[in-house]
Amino acid sequence: MSNKYVFIDRDGVINKDPEGCTKCGYVSLLEEVDILPGVSEAIKKLTDAGYKSVIISNQQGVGKGYFSEESLKMVTDKMLSIVEKDGGKISGIYYCTHTKEEDCSCRKPKEGLFYIAQKELGIPDFKDKFYIGDTERDMVAGKKVGLESILVLSGKSSKEDAENWENKPDHICEDLLEAVEKVII
Repeated sequence: MSNKYVFIDRDGVINKDPEGCTKCGYVSLLEEVDILPGVSEAIKKLTDAGYKSVIISNQQGVGKGYFSEESLKMVTDKMLSIVEKDGGKISGIYYCTHTKEEDCSCRKPKEGLFYIAQKELGIPDFKDKFYIGDTERDMVAGKKVGLESILVLSGKSSKEDAENWENKPDHICEDLLEAVEKVII
């Protein structure tokens, strides 16, 4: 069994960041699924190289009442079908649907979702594994469990933003495809 895992944030990394593009600032409708260029190819490359891709994402729009768990599942199913149609495979998806105010242990930058995924997927440790995200919150969460962090510039953050962060990423890439090429070298 492969012990090669890459954890990936969703919005801004796999799907276009919805802020300012959707009615509520979240991907809540099927027509709002907008997979970024190169994503399917990137996940296929990971799959072909023996890596398992795991999505770790905050989705507080559910907790805020903007959309339901059922809507989130429909959006997720559409995203999965696009990626799988192109030959990639997602091995696990973990969402925190709580609001920031609930202060749960699974909402990034806390690391609870990583430990849930670790237990459910039987991942022995986080050594030599990666987390790819588009915010400082992602970098913090990944580093808390010992993942190598990769910031992609396809979402919320820029190189200039990262220069001012206390928790700097280990690597900065333009998008998921470039990040994957760094992972599988």
